[in-house]
Formats: sequence, C-alpha cells, structure tokens
Amino acid sequence: MQLVLHTGVHFTEEERLLKCLLRNAEDLGNRGVAVPGPGKYRSLVRDTLNAMTNSPAAPGAREVLLDSFLDEGEAERVILSDGNFFRTPSTAVQGGMLYPAAPVRMMRMMQLFPSDQFEIFMAIRNPATLLPVLYEKSQNKDGDAFWGGRDPRQILWSETIALIREAAPEATLTVWCNEDAPLIWAEIIREMAGLDHGEKIIGGFDLLTSIMSAEGMTRFRGYLKDHPVMTEIQKRRVIAAFLGKYGLDDQIEEELDMPGWTDALVEEMSDIYDDDLVTIQRIPGVTVLSP
Repeated sequence: MQLVLHTGVHFTEEERLLKCLLRNAEDLGNRGVAVPGPGKYRSLVRDTLNAMTNSPAAPGAREVLLDSFLDEGEAERVILSDGNFFRTPSTAVQGGMLYPAAPVRMMRMMQLFPSDQFEIFMAIRNPATLLPVLYEKSQNKDGDAFWGGRDPRQILWSETIALIREAAPEATLTVWCNEDAPLIWAEIIREMAGLDHGEKIIGGFDLLTSIMSAEGMTRFRGYLKDHPVMTEIQKRRVIAAFLGKYGLDDQIEEELDMPGWTDALVEEMSDIYDDDLVTIQRIPGVTVLSP
C-alpha cells in the first residue's frame, strides 16, 4: 500500500491543505485513494508512536491502524495529514534544531508499516518568519533549550530533512516552500493524490482566495474562462501577475516581532534560506516542488 504522510509543518496552511483534500475525497476514493478524516487516525497514530518509546509495537498493530484509517474499506493509496506529527508548536524547536523528533518519528512509522511504500510531503517556511512564531509558542524559552547556543542563521531545514532521509531511506520526501504555495497549490494536491499533471481538482485556488481581493479573484476567474487552454507554467505566471496587482498585502506580508532582530538579520536569514533550498534539492530521495 502507498501511505502518504503530510507532516505540515506548522503555520504553512497545513489545515487548509487537508480541507482541500477532503473536498476531493469522493472523487479520489473512486480512484483508489483514501482521504480519511483526521479523527480516524491522528490521536491513534500519535499514541502508538509514543508507546513505541518504551516497547515495540504489538503484533498486528499495522492491521489495527489500517482498519481505523479505512473503516473496512479498501484503497491503494492512503493520505494522512497531521501538522503535529513531528512535534507540537511548543516543542517544534529544541536545542537549535527544527523538529528534532522527526527522524525518530519516521523511523517508528516505518517499523509500523514495514512492507508499505511511504511518501512524505512537507512544507517548509523561511526560518526568519517561522522561528519568531515558534519561539512565542515554545514551552521553554530558555536560551539553551530553544536556541541550543546557536545563532539563528545556523538553523537550517536541510539538517532536519537530511536526518529524516537517513532515518527513513526507503521513503521519498517531497518538499515545497510555503511562500510558493499560492502558485503551486493545485500541483501539491495532485502530487499527494498521485494524479497526473493538469487533472482537475476541487479547490485548486483555495489558498489564492485568502490572499487576493474579491475583485482580483473575479477578474482572475474571468481570465481563466477566456483562456481555457494554458500550461501549468502559464497559469503560475498569470497567478503571479494577478497577485502583484490584487494581492492583499496584510495577508501576504509577515509581521515579525523578535527582540534584538534587525532588518539586516532577517534579510540575511532569508538569503540563507534560499541557499539552503539548493542544498535540499541535492539530497538524494528529495523532490522540491517549485513554481
């Protein structure tokens, strides 16, 4: 069985993505792709993984979990989504590392489903905008507990992703930048569902509606109606153009509130984030979705 695990991360429209998948659940179900509601698996999987800290999973745990996911139905591909899979926001950063529990969580997941094919889908976000939010949510704001003696410029996604790949080398990992999500939203959904490029889905512009004015969306949909035949690249260029003219600045721009951080530091961290993405693209087994 193909198990698709969407792991968030936090503050990357993770719940909106799940809602979009659920809107397509009936059509996907007809194609052998199951999108169970989160109540059927989130707490069960979390409790099972936590219990594996002390002892291996009980024999038959895989079958019990699958029965919960599928409600006695059948599927070739199952999509699970949980932004808290690797950590809750309060413990997402520890010792100067993003999601330090991720490698162990994936290793245990692979132990639970040893004969199944895993695909991990994960959004990342500029640490310059994400770290202040996670610091505010952190249960321990002690300097060493959160930062681990590290400069914020040293906290890199590539470190976490490389460790996930080492812990679960049989699993593929698809990554995208949350900042690019409005341009590639439909592609993310299709990739998770295993659909071909260009196949129609419900809610392909869900994220766009939250960051573009109503007038802009009306004009955008009118443009698509007048130009029904476009490649994905052409659509993304059109989306970018409409966002440039009709984007809601208060929804697009990030408000940063981190004591001691300067504009120069934020700009430098953003440049490092761009460079780190190149490093991520070079990690074997990782696919990066981009406009």
